[in-house]
Amino acid sequence: MSSVDILHFSTQYTLYNAYIILFMGLIGNTINILVFHRLKLFHGNRSAFFLITESISNILYEFVSMSLTILTSIYGDDATGRSDPWCKIKFMLAQVFLLITYFMICCASADQFFSTHSYFHRRQFCTMKSARCSAFIIITIWLIHSVGFALFFSATPFVGCVISNPNAVRYASFFFYPVLAGFLPMTIAATFSLFAFRNVRRIVRRQVPIVRRRLDRQMTAMVFLRVIFFICLIFPYSFYRIYAINYPVSRTQPLPYAIAQLLQTFFLSLVRMNSGINFYIFFLTSPRFRRQVKFVLVKKCWHQIVHRCCFDNNQILPETSDLDNPNKELEDL
Repeated sequence: MSSVDILHFSTQYTLYNAYIILFMGLIGNTINILVFHRLKLFHGNRSAFFLITESISNILYEFVSMSLTILTSIYGDDATGRSDPWCKIKFMLAQVFLLITYFMICCASADQFFSTHSYFHRRQFCTMKSARCSAFIIITIWLIHSVGFALFFSATPFVGCVISNPNAVRYASFFFYPVLAGFLPMTIAATFSLFAFRNVRRIVRRQVPIVRRRLDRQMTAMVFLRVIFFICLIFPYSFYRIYAINYPVSRTQPLPYAIAQLLQTFFLSLVRMNSGINFYIFFLTSPRFRRQVKFVLVKKCWHQIVHRCCFDNNQILPETSDLDNPNKELEDL
């Protein structure tokens, strides 16, 4: 297979993969936001708040991915190798949304550890106020970091959008990709989710209301599975980026360049999959979440649309509804 064939396959794989993940990701993350926001059961739940923030970050990343896909379909590449400002902007946006997603998963797993702990003072360690503050601090830190780090990227002829500063290359190779975007979030998420899973198995021994107990078990299982997929999808890309930064391949070497582009396309598709797969993990592995999705989409969203249409047609609506009764909602779920 020639370098031209490999590049063509890489481009086609990027387009089809990006469109599929974009479509699935926008639908899945939107439903996540609706379920965790509209269902009274999740009101005040900090893990649900972190998962909502993650879904919003995923949607924004999907829009960045969509712009790159459109450019690839028009010009054959994402144009970052020809425009220096676009090279910096693309890296900044992609990095900040990915890092927010990574650390929202960490926060969700840490919150489940504290909320399921046997000691009362540790269960009270995290509050909604501290959750909001944590999310704000994380978003601010990664926004500042991404803007500063993007300044070291430049569009280089025959190579593409690469880090031009030697010190920034060392920082990316030895700290950013292996630690900040690799080992650190994976370790935090894995450690807290494992301890939370251990805690929730002992929760039956505590005097906890059955609704709270079922919610803790559901959220712990969902976050635990989310962390497993997160590590499996992010680990390969982090270590590939370390290699690619230290050994960039020039376009003057057609075959090695084509192989490098194919590898980058494959590993990047795993990262895109991580941003669009969270809803489907929850939906396929949690029967209770499936019931909650059905309840929100059918009994809340669809009924509200029907009621508004009836109201517009001057039809009389009932004054009371089961949907306004939180106890009825908890019984259904």
